[in-house]
Amino acid sequence: MEQFERKVTKIGNSFGITLPNELLKQVGLAQGDDVQVEVKDGKIVLRKKEQVSLPDGVDAEFMDILNDVIKEHDKAFKGLVNR
Repeated sequence: MEQFERKVTKIGNSFGITLPNELLKQVGLAQGDDVQVEVKDGKIVLRKKEQVSLPDGVDAEFMDILNDVIKEHDKAFKGLVNR
């Protein structure tokens, strides 16, 4: 596995890293693609966001609202799973 070393850079009020074109090509990422970032076992995992086709009659605005509600009440929903 090829490894790359990068520096964390300040970008406005946030921080970021740059990724070499070679690495992006290997994983099928390009400028403007959406990515998902998660922390797993103390490591940052970065992956290309999968595009999902919505069923007929379900629009993107509804899904955005639903996602906001789920995030807002995440703790409550997780508590229901354990009952």
